[in-house]
Amino acid sequence: MTFLSTILNRVVATSVITGAVALSPMLSAIAQAQTLNGAGATFPAPLYERYAREIRKKHPEMKVNYQSIGSGGGIRQTIAGTVDFGASDAAMKDDEIAKVKNGVILVPTAGGAVSVVYNLPGVNKLRLSRATLPAIFSGQIKNWNDAKIKADNPGVNLPSNPIRFAVRADGSGTTFIFTNHLSSISGYFKGRIGANTAPKWTLPNVLRGKGNPGVAALVRSTPGAIGYVEYDYATKNNLKSAELQNKKGEFVAPSLATANLALSAVRFPDNYRVFVGDPGQGYPIVGLTWMMVYKQYSTPAKAEAVKKWINWVLTDGQQYNDDLNYTKIPGDVVKRVLQTVNSTVK
Repeated sequence: MTFLSTILNRVVATSVITGAVALSPMLSAIAQAQTLNGAGATFPAPLYERYAREIRKKHPEMKVNYQSIGSGGGIRQTIAGTVDFGASDAAMKDDEIAKVKNGVILVPTAGGAVSVVYNLPGVNKLRLSRATLPAIFSGQIKNWNDAKIKADNPGVNLPSNPIRFAVRADGSGTTFIFTNHLSSISGYFKGRIGANTAPKWTLPNVLRGKGNPGVAALVRSTPGAIGYVEYDYATKNNLKSAELQNKKGEFVAPSLATANLALSAVRFPDNYRVFVGDPGQGYPIVGLTWMMVYKQYSTPAKAEAVKKWINWVLTDGQQYNDDLNYTKIPGDVVKRVLQTVNSTVK
């Protein structure tokens, strides 16, 4: 009986060891798996969602969740420490950066155009000059057949209807890019509305939508409406975009090519924070978008996962920017950013 018990124990022990050896790669993979949670800007949401899908093909252990809640929400959650990374099209201000107890690095990931979209049945081409566009969004122009709009569009049959304004209901980096441009070209707009993520609009007939999707939906469903959305939302929703007059006096339609042209002269300082108010060429309303990552994370594993994510986004991930009508970050800037992230994030 003792002999049989010994044999039986050895068989069981061998089975357990064999099973443990077979399971060890699986357990190791589970142990190394990391989930990152991010939130913020709706401007780059289509791109970040694509990044999250594509990175899993190369790194199956990586899962990235991204909530598009607006740039204001992304900054607030970064300050509160409730996300692994935040996102904003309005670069964090000095006072906001000072509130992040674990330190923060601004990582530029893409650039793009903000389209001025409109819904005017029968008007397939609309031009808005540097004088007219800020006059519309500061409430000086209230009807579509205003003399200034007509002067920009000779021969176009413009209706007498009142303009319906579609703006963001939430704190928005897209709004900041838009109002920053209008403030740069119009003293009147700057003094009354100003560059802001959540301006106090003094407009009649205002419609408010949440995120770029909300504004796009409002413009699409409201004849006589005008609003502003990231270029990819305009194309995907089949919205008409106005041609805008740039610094050279040219009327330019939004596109990947004209956004690249506008951003080609941007110079990134050491903190990578750039505000593009009135570019010298190309499409005039363009901006950059950033992920915000901490300098200090709760565990080394989390820090390594964040670094792996940022390294992938700025190398392999950049190939997807063109597909979704976003500009890429220049190679020399990528090298600088990755050096900062890899040496600083702990």
